[in-house]
Amino acid sequence: MIKRLKYHEINFEKYSHCLDFSEQKNWYAKKEVLDELSGNWELLICGDYEAVMPIHIKKKFGFNFVHMPLFCQQLGIFSKIDKPEINDQFLKFFKKKYKVFLYSFNHHNIFSENLNKRKNYIVPVSDYVILRRKKYFKGRKSTAKWAQHLFYKEIQLDNECFSFIESNFKGLDKKSDFEKLTKYLRFLEKKNSLKISGAYLENKLINLAILVSEPQQLSLLALFNDENFKNENGPSFLIDRILNLYIHEKRFNFMGSNIRGIELFFKSFGGELHDYCFTENKFLKIFS
Repeated sequence: MIKRLKYHEINFEKYSHCLDFSEQKNWYAKKEVLDELSGNWELLICGDYEAVMPIHIKKKFGFNFVHMPLFCQQLGIFSKIDKPEINDQFLKFFKKKYKVFLYSFNHHNIFSENLNKRKNYIVPVSDYVILRRKKYFKGRKSTAKWAQHLFYKEIQLDNECFSFIESNFKGLDKKSDFEKLTKYLRFLEKKNSLKISGAYLENKLINLAILVSEPQQLSLLALFNDENFKNENGPSFLIDRILNLYIHEKRFNFMGSNIRGIELFFKSFGGELHDYCFTENKFLKIFS
């Protein structure tokens, strides 16, 4: 039986226990991360927290509707073993009780219903030499090799970093979105979960990769590029160097894209497809 809990009704000890022992472990479902990115979320549970489904609620013009928090790719259902019959119960209850603009499940969640899917690419823990030789696209090998004149450096969240992001960020339409990004980066820094990698041409920063660092995974939160140096192939250089340093111990999550050119870029490093289901109502877009 599925039950709906408001935030103040959630037993966070049981919730965290369910996440920790779930098949679908996910950074974005953690209480502290949802508190930071959402600020207004509630929970569906099955039984005594045998399975849980966190839901971000957005309020606009007096209406409450379900949306994905900014900078959050996947949420979904979490349990010891992913069971389609349980997932179907969650989905049925969810659609009945909520006005849903957009909700993304995680790539482990399987349903009887044929839901729309989005693409995500992950490079598993690998031997870098073998990964580069066998899984890189031929053109990516050449591009990464050509860009070796650049200098790689891991940097702190300082004024240079913020200035570069502000000058080169795309895809965030509102000033408030940039402020949310800044706040989230501070949060990641405080949690010791932020890694920032830069590509330099001589002493000039030309590309910046922002990563969420977990014990077993690096996730690409954002990639910022100075378009004046497009021909230097900084993005290829950065991703290749990060994989060289860390892929032997941590998988690399590209955090997905359905834009063809970006998708091919991710695949070209040996990224493996992990698509995930989502449900949306485009008629509610006016409230997003």
